[in-house]
Amino acid sequence: MTIAICGLKFFFEHTLEKEWTTFHLIRPAPERKLPVILSAAEVRQILALIRLPGYQVCLTTIYSCGLRLQEGTHLQIADIDSARMMIHVRHGKGAKDRYVPLPERTLTRLRQYWRTHRNPVLLFPAEGRDHIDLAKSSEPMSKSSVQDAFHAALKQSRLNKRASVHTLRHSWATHLLEAGVNLRLIQEWLGHNSPATTSVYTHLTFKAEQLGAAAINQLMSDL
Repeated sequence: MTIAICGLKFFFEHTLEKEWTTFHLIRPAPERKLPVILSAAEVRQILALIRLPGYQVCLTTIYSCGLRLQEGTHLQIADIDSARMMIHVRHGKGAKDRYVPLPERTLTRLRQYWRTHRNPVLLFPAEGRDHIDLAKSSEPMSKSSVQDAFHAALKQSRLNKRASVHTLRHSWATHLLEAGVNLRLIQEWLGHNSPATTSVYTHLTFKAEQLGAAAINQLMSDL
């Protein structure tokens, strides 16, 4: 509907050079959908089913650091600050840089995987069509191959959820909120401009729902 309105508006205002004020009134209502969330146990179940180490470590890093898919596949050795236990995410959404916490377990997994290829720049190098030596690869692992690995594991897990690689990021934020991490910190780590964007996760926490249900039951217990 939005595309049709924009096309007609362009036709009237630029082609016919006429003005039709109705276009200022007609706008479809924005959709407000909540993202799919995996529990901590479901995340671990899916990650355990990923067969190839490169994909497993990449997806584990994406989840444990709340990264977007491209941010994960494009990670470089120089982005890992092991002294401060932080990852420097470069050129994120909106061309913004940010730092996110690096769990000790994730750092260990990254080091173990890097020793299998020893690429001087990339943490997740691609083999490419010619199956070149990973140590000499100049391209990061393809996003589509990581997505395929995730969906194959999701199918094998038999979990009835429409999850994607990006679901790992949503789940990470929700799990942190459930663990009591400040919403403002989570906003900064996710790279959100507005607190309103991050606040959606307050509607998704299982613990919050449990507390709400308990409060309702207590209030209504004498009805």
